[in-house]
Amino acid sequence: MTTHLEPVTFGERALRIEDVRALANRQAPTQLQNDAAYRQRIAKGAQFLDSLLDKEGVIYGVTTGYGDSCVVAVPLQHVEALPRHLYTFHGCGLGKLLDAQATRAVLAARLQSLCHGVSGVRVELLERLQAFLEHDVLPLIPEEGSVGASGDLTPLSYVAATLSGEREVMFRGERRQAADVHRELGWTPLVLRPKEALALMNGTAVMTGLACLAFSRADYLLQLATRITALNVVALQGNPEHFDERLFAAKPHPGQMQVAAWLRKDLAIDAPTAPLHRLQDRYSLRCAPHVLGVLADSLSWLRAFIETELNSANDNPIIDAQEERVLHGGHFYGGHIAFAMDSLKTLVANVADLLDRQLALLVDVRYNHGLPSNLSGAPADRAMLNHGFKAVQIGTSAWTAEALKNTMPASVFSRSTECHNQDKVSMGTIAARDAIRVLELTEQVAAATLLAANQGVWLRAQAEEARPLPPALAAMHEELGKDFPPVIEDRALEGELRLCLKRIAEQHWRLHA
Repeated sequence: MTTHLEPVTFGERALRIEDVRALANRQAPTQLQNDAAYRQRIAKGAQFLDSLLDKEGVIYGVTTGYGDSCVVAVPLQHVEALPRHLYTFHGCGLGKLLDAQATRAVLAARLQSLCHGVSGVRVELLERLQAFLEHDVLPLIPEEGSVGASGDLTPLSYVAATLSGEREVMFRGERRQAADVHRELGWTPLVLRPKEALALMNGTAVMTGLACLAFSRADYLLQLATRITALNVVALQGNPEHFDERLFAAKPHPGQMQVAAWLRKDLAIDAPTAPLHRLQDRYSLRCAPHVLGVLADSLSWLRAFIETELNSANDNPIIDAQEERVLHGGHFYGGHIAFAMDSLKTLVANVADLLDRQLALLVDVRYNHGLPSNLSGAPADRAMLNHGFKAVQIGTSAWTAEALKNTMPASVFSRSTECHNQDKVSMGTIAARDAIRVLELTEQVAAATLLAANQGVWLRAQAEEARPLPPALAAMHEELGKDFPPVIEDRALEGELRLCLKRIAEQHWRLHA
């Protein structure tokens, strides 16, 4: 583990998206709140459930079947077997496995929910979940199979099963049997108590963990797209007056004003400027604050939706040990995350579209104001052989089209399922997976446009009348030049694009925040 931050404490303290990202990237250790009063409060929920069993109380998922089978009573002699049956019959996930980052985020989201103390689980369960995070024991979780409204039942069954020593985990870079890893670490697999499998599975941890990662990526992408736009204003000899502070005071959306301010800072707009080549640039430059500003203005409410869900008890039923009540409800419903992720993927796809249009201007001699065709840096005697960024622009168009296609909202595709018990579902996990995919594609567009913009700035600097770059852009151009030299003679750019994507994933460049 590379530790950069203070330990993330699970307990009564609220977590932020940044905490989940740090855990997902193994940048912070974890700890469980350990004071006696807190441990007693957690234990009281499990003890209250045990007392109800002694009185033969009827509790959904504890003394009844699950879902539509809630009318089926489970005799007390079989109650202990019910949790294992729950995670066993839900072991039918398909599709790709969640990657390590996403799996850590899921574990963090589930642990934080259970730490509210109203799920009827033991302290030992919280300790084992925290130990999974601390030792990086990662359940292998198929990403498909959740409708997001009785919680992420199928994917979270893989968490419940591996805590119990069943199924497979990734540990120290190897795919292993969970039971073997338990033995290696000196742990006894948990035998889940009544309600514990339901508490683990009947919640929104998968969609919420993915949403935390999606938010973090989108926040950085916003800053990167602004920096790319500034580079393109220089490369295309654009009009920096489009970002004038007085202009944006007339339409004062805060996020839009912030993006314009970032552009002014990047372009050192208060410094003397060269004579303008045109009164108005094309929209992908002139309206960049208006496009990016929608994402900027949405981040605050997206954060609120995601962090409220992250810091909620989102299983069913809720166990109120203080008042000795069992509250049956629907907190497993992921509607807020579904709407947030459907919205985020549309916001992000618009960033892809904006950058794709900027790249189209850069490579086209009709619109790039004197740059070579396709940004080729080849000398005149070899120009006919070289094609520069031609294929990169084609690929960028493909990635943008796919991102735009994936903006179909998932949340409106509710399906009645499970014998019409789950007759209105959120599809929040599908929405979150869609958002991650749109982010992947848009980051590819950003990588391509960043390299092209840097090439354009380099080409512009070769001209005799070239002006010095503003300080922020000069520093970025110099840093990019260390990894991405100018394209003079054609070369395959896949490796450099992949390196650029790695830098974006690491949030390598210090930008505006």
